[in-house]
Amino acid sequence: MKWGTRYGADFVNRLNFAIQRNTKRPTQLVCLTDDPTGVNDDVRCEPIPHVNLPQDLIATPWRKLVLWQEGLAGLTGDVLFLDLDLVITGNLDDMFDYEPGRFCVIENWTQPGQKIGNTSCFRWRIGTHSHIFDNLETEQSRIVSTYRIEQVYISREVTDMVFWPKIWCASFKHSLLPKWPLNFFKVPKLPDDTKIVAFTGKPDQDEALIGKWPVKSAWKHLYKHVRPTPWIAEHW
Repeated sequence: MKWGTRYGADFVNRLNFAIQRNTKRPTQLVCLTDDPTGVNDDVRCEPIPHVNLPQDLIATPWRKLVLWQEGLAGLTGDVLFLDLDLVITGNLDDMFDYEPGRFCVIENWTQPGQKIGNTSCFRWRIGTHSHIFDNLETEQSRIVSTYRIEQVYISREVTDMVFWPKIWCASFKHSLLPKWPLNFFKVPKLPDDTKIVAFTGKPDQDEALIGKWPVKSAWKHLYKHVRPTPWIAEHW
């Protein structure tokens, strides 16, 4: 999904090139977007379906709940969702074969053991658990106030959720970035069997590549630091 201006068409095109490099079977990228300008023709662009959300939440991950509606963009079967702020670093075919028919998701790195998925990368079967979307349409206020975060809502509503093998999906910030103060001296290392590196929060992949960590207050520069990370360019 792409909306707003932070992630331009180049992020979609890079993602598609990476998908094609890392799959052996014919694989189609579908982008739900409010602006398809600049997206390559081999990516199928579709409008983002409407979802009943207040204006202050429409540009947040809550908007991703449109994925759970029946008949989404004419898709069928098991579909893999990938955020734009990630880098594919390994073959994806296993992610289509793993636990077929079930909702497969990353175990959230900051909430281990709490059965909460991180929706940077997940696979689900189109049309299953459509109540997630349907209930949001009719009970938006209750759901948003109860769960606060969309991935908590999903995790509590899907009874057959299963986590990807831990080695497959890494968080750049939580899994790979050396702890302070080593992050000032060491380049984050990429494990051999990792398939997805998610850039949750900051820095994004284009920023970490050049060693940039945007912060809003000067004192955060004392600990928020990343060295230029060359392997991002190799995979992204």
